[in-house]
Amino acid sequence: MDFDLVAIGGGLAGLTAAVRAAQLGGRVAVLERGATADYLCNSRVSGGVIHVAQHDVKRPEAELRKIATDATEGWSDPEALEVMVTDTRRGIDFLRGCGINFVRGYNQNWVMAPPRPAVNPLVWKGLGTDRAISGLQRTLSSLGGQLLLGHRAVRLLTEGERCVGVVAETESGAVEIRAGAIVIADGGFHANLELLRQHVGPNPERLRARNVGQATGDGLSMAAAIGAATTPLDRFYGHLLSIDAFTNDELWPYPQIDLVALAGIVVDRSGRRLFDEGLGGIYAANTLAQMDDPASGIVICDAPIWETAGKEALIPPNPRLERAGGTLHRADTLAALASLAGIDAAALAATVSAYNTGVTGGAGESLTPPRSGHKKRPTAIATAPFFAIPICAGITNTMGGLSADADGRVRREGGGYVDGLYAAGAAAGGLEGGPHVVYVGGLCRAVVFGMRSAEHALAQAAPAQSAAAGGRR
Repeated sequence: MDFDLVAIGGGLAGLTAAVRAAQLGGRVAVLERGATADYLCNSRVSGGVIHVAQHDVKRPEAELRKIATDATEGWSDPEALEVMVTDTRRGIDFLRGCGINFVRGYNQNWVMAPPRPAVNPLVWKGLGTDRAISGLQRTLSSLGGQLLLGHRAVRLLTEGERCVGVVAETESGAVEIRAGAIVIADGGFHANLELLRQHVGPNPERLRARNVGQATGDGLSMAAAIGAATTPLDRFYGHLLSIDAFTNDELWPYPQIDLVALAGIVVDRSGRRLFDEGLGGIYAANTLAQMDDPASGIVICDAPIWETAGKEALIPPNPRLERAGGTLHRADTLAALASLAGIDAAALAATVSAYNTGVTGGAGESLTPPRSGHKKRPTAIATAPFFAIPICAGITNTMGGLSADADGRVRREGGGYVDGLYAAGAAAGGLEGGPHVVYVGGLCRAVVFGMRSAEHALAQAAPAQSAAAGGRR
């Protein structure tokens, strides 16, 4: 088998790359490890929201650039961030051209239609993101591209320093597939416990997966084996969940406890605060993941927080957490709350007292750990009843990955590029992560870099094709 472009992974990034290459006249294929057309992937069961840093992708470019720059705090690759701003409109138009419909949602974001309902367990079949994957599959087929199901990529082929193909395992054995360009779009490594243990935290089995368990880091490992460079691999996109999400499907993958933690505090059973809650739920999930027990946090809040922040999310923990049978301790005093939650009572009282003094006096940054107003102005925990929610860190997808430029070209360890090799979606790093775990937008990133990888690859192939045609004449 010989193609101009082969995408590894049949999610939004891989299908976008293949469809865009086929639109440009390329011979293309997608290798998907799933054996049936309704294979699971994170894209298929996601919320379907296309956004840049939680804002409308069709805002004026200057506004969107400032939003994205402020949100990423100078951490992201500036060239990659710039194309997220400039190419997002085109991404929406590309998807609509493939028959994918949208409605406008929160913050006027674009949501694949019909939207997935806010219910547990997940309902996704026949809805927005499922229809999007199916629509891209149909478009690929109509353009002559191939979706090769039951093909798990295991090794990249090289000639000199150029990537020229891939070996895939199938039910019938290994097959060798040659290609002018390979786009790795297999979703990162959030389902690989050993890679998570190596890069993210010591006990990844104590993280609650908020994904479909398909992304095992094959692309990352294959590319590294031929000299590809990687970005830092220690960050992931995820949220805080009830501890009962491990055993109660009514509490998976929602409700998120992020906003309650952001308004209150997070302690362990010793009664000490664990991190700066003001940095948000994604940061909190990552910090918990680095601990010996990522399921050891307890959110503490009071009645005003529970009645406000507890009801703010799309799928709010108040009242859903308790109605679904999740653990919610409630008491009229902090001492009684500590007894119910198994927390050192004296230490919890001292922690809350110091916290209240710090945040009401405007000295939250001087606390240990600091309490910033990075994402929300802190308030005191002072009005009974008081609440305690045991939590765990939920992981959706990894943020670090192959080091790629604004066209998706994979960089080589030591400098230069691995010619013929590209990365898109969660397989590529450099846009999200960093000390505060900045987040830009997974689906938008998948579409933008899927398109750009295909366009660069086909542009590189065009001179060679023209020369070959001239020689045949």
